[in-house]
Amino acid sequence: MTDQPETSAIPSLEDWQHWTLVMGRAQQMLMEFWAEQMKAGQPMPSWSQPAFGFGEQPAASDPMALMSAGAQAWAKGLETWGKMLGGVTATPSPEEKERKDRRFAAPEWRENPIFDTIRQTYLRVSDQLLGTADQIEGIDADTRERLRFATRSFVDAMSPSNFALTNPQVLKRTLETRGENLLKGLANMLNDIAAGQLTQTKPGVFEVGRNLATTPGKVVKQTPLYQLIQYTPATDQVMKTPVLIFPPWINRFYILDLSPEKSFVKWCVDNGVTLFMVSWKSADESIADASLDDYVLNGQLDAIDTVRDLLRVEGVHAIGYCVAGTTLAAALAYLQTRGEANKVKSATFLTAQVDFAEAGDLKLFTGPETMGLLDQLTKEKGYLDGRYMAATFNLLRGRDLIWSYVVNNYLLGDEPAPFDLLYWNSDTTNLPAGWHRAYLEDLYKGNKLAEKGGITVAGTPVDIDQVTTPTYVQAGREDHIAPPQSVWKIMNHFAGPKRFVLAGSGHIAGVVNPPAAQKYQYWINDRPCCTLDSFIDGAKEHKGSWWPDWLAWLKKQDGEMVRAEGARVPGKGKLRALEDAPGTYVKSR
Repeated sequence: MTDQPETSAIPSLEDWQHWTLVMGRAQQMLMEFWAEQMKAGQPMPSWSQPAFGFGEQPAASDPMALMSAGAQAWAKGLETWGKMLGGVTATPSPEEKERKDRRFAAPEWRENPIFDTIRQTYLRVSDQLLGTADQIEGIDADTRERLRFATRSFVDAMSPSNFALTNPQVLKRTLETRGENLLKGLANMLNDIAAGQLTQTKPGVFEVGRNLATTPGKVVKQTPLYQLIQYTPATDQVMKTPVLIFPPWINRFYILDLSPEKSFVKWCVDNGVTLFMVSWKSADESIADASLDDYVLNGQLDAIDTVRDLLRVEGVHAIGYCVAGTTLAAALAYLQTRGEANKVKSATFLTAQVDFAEAGDLKLFTGPETMGLLDQLTKEKGYLDGRYMAATFNLLRGRDLIWSYVVNNYLLGDEPAPFDLLYWNSDTTNLPAGWHRAYLEDLYKGNKLAEKGGITVAGTPVDIDQVTTPTYVQAGREDHIAPPQSVWKIMNHFAGPKRFVLAGSGHIAGVVNPPAAQKYQYWINDRPCCTLDSFIDGAKEHKGSWWPDWLAWLKKQDGEMVRAEGARVPGKGKLRALEDAPGTYVKSR
């Protein structure tokens, strides 16, 4: 495509009739959608902006506030960029010529001089805007980080690829389909607004228990807070000390049990691990008052004691993923204080933070405006709709997790490709309001877990600096949710033997990286290191997955094997099988 899209000089009567019909169909779709929303008693999508901690008013209390704010920016984008581009000369630098950007991967962005100029100018303007956050003087570090985030979000939203009239692929598709792509895109957008979240994977392809979370096992215990899954052994001999996984309660556990070829759960079972998984209940009114004590005492420690009693073992190997790792640290400190540290023979932390001094962009969502919004959203039922958390996480990578789908789903009118990880990402869980607020205020903002006696468990002040449990710490080098420099801080607190592994990729792909895929890499540095930088400077790179390294480390803690019989088989011990894995809690909404 070397010239502008071909159009007829003078539209025919048939052309006018067709485009009038397209506009009429779009108007009818909007009217029918609004009528259905009003009939169902649903509020209209708000056009107010989300609160980022700069003093704005809280967003309206509907699940589409963040998406609506993006749509508003989308609608005003042409006018905004038109004013900005007028004063910028689009002479590309050598760096810009070499820049790889998936938004502008189509050849039309370079072959057509008009769109090439738009692309180059946008990149120049973006660099200028992003540079202002570092040039402004007289502001504190927190304000600068908020400014960086807001500027980056604005720049991503204003990309010319996000607008029909400045995206050559969309213009070409619109002419080819005579506007059908825009009608399909409008239908997609209205469906997303009704559902309360952006569609990121093709609907109907994935189903939990059918082609996700299919590793054989049984639910052997159910409490108001969690279900305990015991997986069926796949080997004649299994490790005597079982592994108990605590996934984050802000997501479904099956991120570790996706399709069989990606499943950490299946890989563990196939390698002789006696494996248990906690499946947290998505919050409703029955657990709206759950607190830190509930998740530590009635969740993690209760599950640990249950597994110990079932298998008649002294301790377990515990895994805490993300926020569940934070509470696992509190649980270990509590056990240490009580002289019961032997209940956990080793602890593995996957992208988990215990010291939030450098917690990354999520810390931006702990200001008074955000807290006020949370109060508004949860005052009626006492729990937070998980779609808000999903929107927050998507905002952290808005270019990839929001705007790419705006272009694909709404402008091009396509369906997103089937992707199991993004199906999981959209499968949200609700959160107890008080506990969620306390987590943000006391841990993220107040950083009280890093203080001696800063928090209490069952009224007992705890100190994570006293934890002597052998610990394996995994961080993702490109993690934007739990940055590696934040995860590293576990190494500066725990007193026992520790092994740190820096994995390639981020918060999810850095963890879910099966050996058979032969993807990414990980770094090990066996010399004592005081900082992450010193670790990286002397680290040795290893190709592929870190899982085998973890398993080898685990067996060094306790490599004894036993027959896979009796209570090692779900339902054959003192706990009867209640239902097949993955259970019902993971499917509840």
